[in-house]
Amino acid sequence: MATTPNRDIKYLNRDFADFRNRLVEFTKTYFPNTYNDFSQASPGMLFIEQSSYVGDVLSFYLDNQIQENFIQYAKQTNNIFELAYMFGYKPKTTGVAQVDIDFYQQLPSKIVSGSTIPDFDYALTIQENTTISTTTSNNSSFIIQDKIDFSISSSHDPTEISVYQISGNTPQYYLLKKTRKAISSTINSTTSTFTSPSPFTTINISTQNIIKILDITDSDGNRWYEVDHLGQEMVYNKISNTNINDPNNVQDSGEVPYLLKLDKIQRRFSTRFTSLSNLQIQFGAGTAVDDDEEITPNPNNVGIGLPFNQDKLTAAYSPTNFLYTDTYGISPANTTLTIRYLTGGGVGSNVAVGTLTTLSTDNITFNNINLNPTTSNYIFNSLSTNNSQAASGGSGGDTLEEIRQNSLALIASQQRSVTAEDYLVRALSMPSEYGSISKAYIEKPKLTDEQVSTIETLNLFCLGFNSQGHFNSPSTSLKKNLRTYLTQNRIIGDNIEIKNAFIINILLNFEIIVLPEYNNNEVLLKCIDALKIYFARDKWQINQPILLRDIFILLDKIKGVQTVKDIIISNKAGTTSGYSQYSYDIEGATQNKVIYPSLDPSIFEIKFPNQDIKGKVVPL
Repeated sequence: MATTPNRDIKYLNRDFADFRNRLVEFTKTYFPNTYNDFSQASPGMLFIEQSSYVGDVLSFYLDNQIQENFIQYAKQTNNIFELAYMFGYKPKTTGVAQVDIDFYQQLPSKIVSGSTIPDFDYALTIQENTTISTTTSNNSSFIIQDKIDFSISSSHDPTEISVYQISGNTPQYYLLKKTRKAISSTINSTTSTFTSPSPFTTINISTQNIIKILDITDSDGNRWYEVDHLGQEMVYNKISNTNINDPNNVQDSGEVPYLLKLDKIQRRFSTRFTSLSNLQIQFGAGTAVDDDEEITPNPNNVGIGLPFNQDKLTAAYSPTNFLYTDTYGISPANTTLTIRYLTGGGVGSNVAVGTLTTLSTDNITFNNINLNPTTSNYIFNSLSTNNSQAASGGSGGDTLEEIRQNSLALIASQQRSVTAEDYLVRALSMPSEYGSISKAYIEKPKLTDEQVSTIETLNLFCLGFNSQGHFNSPSTSLKKNLRTYLTQNRIIGDNIEIKNAFIINILLNFEIIVLPEYNNNEVLLKCIDALKIYFARDKWQINQPILLRDIFILLDKIKGVQTVKDIIISNKAGTTSGYSQYSYDIEGATQNKVIYPSLDPSIFEIKFPNQDIKGKVVPL
């Protein structure tokens, strides 16, 4: 039997010239007597160059396909988008401008028990997604994402009240002011009709500058929920904090207007951009009308004679049947979906100051319907808007390089709360509509030598704000929402205990010597103002000590101060006087001009700066 001789084959050739030269060399080496005409016009060179051409093209496409599998090196836009989604990042095709918009309405006055007060029966409500547009040539449109109720004022949603018109010495009309964040967007709508169900059916919206899907509802009034992936069956859902929804927590509605819930849903969809101007919406796979256990047997029920005919161990069940259950959601069938989506953004949406003045009145109502028609018409027409700052953030969306870098950065966290800092950041980032966390501190519980913990337990200490802007213990509703908000990103096995931090109210007395050429009262007022800024609540954190040296230096730098004679900080406690109930030994906690907080997480607060910061000028 003849054997094939060994050939020296080299695998390093990658382009046309290398392939051509190697084929010529190969022919000369192994077929010297068969063919030896390698002139450019010879028939043999025709076939060698054709083969080199094919090899070069295949090599190029092979290299290209390998390169397109790595987001760092991919060039094609659609591949970069697909790889970004694989990393969990959703590219932004447009940059949305944001701005704070002030809303104003007048209120008539009324007399109650001899006092003149605003008549909140005429308070207006502006629903979320209400449109505000500019009067300029670019005609930019903005929407507010949170409802406005002028009858409610809280620390999370304060209402500024001022006298607008006076008749004699009596206020006739008051002016109410609320502020909302708005984004540059326009609400668009489209419909799609479905007949028979189809697994993982998709629809496409081809429009420039798509921001996101606002909502999807079917013809039966059911809402469909957007999820990160179709395997996600739990979503956050917010409900109004009312007596009907939760009678146990309605007392907190001023501070916590919405309650956060985790709901299990079947009707869900995911979205992804396939290009800069095309948004793909994908629905679930469930298409069967039968119960899931008739399609895929529950192992716990096999052999126990349940009426599902699953006691027959010989029955064959296809693994693909899982796709027909609601495991990945259900597919729309025999219905019409109404899809509302937002478009907008871009550089042109960075509108100037004072241009957002045209308010759509379609979603504005009075809270009370039994009103004087003339007065209610006047009040309705008094509603106005204005942006005191220019809108910012509008851009052309992510560049391809930004998509690469953002995708690589996101994969590191994997949308999980792993470290204590992760939980802290997530707690502070909870939307304010679910309650505002003013301060947060997290630590592992302190265990004795005899105690052993097999569970990763973290204590999250929190504080909120009351309606006057003072620190207070978070309400039951707030902590409930926070616990729910942390659950989805929590690592299995982690246990988060949400606790109240302690508030230590303090009184500060200081003595200074003023230079002879300066007015004592003016220097004293400057010192008090500087201390008010120093002890402002936004600058203090839980477990932050008081450095007396810094206060000495602060006062010493005030123009006109010759010497800081003394600084004494003492504790103020007692709920009857409006202070915290907790007493604290300030003197015992002071070492080397440092006042340390308690071992239990706490925060220092000068609750009433106008009366709790006292200064005195003393002689030299």
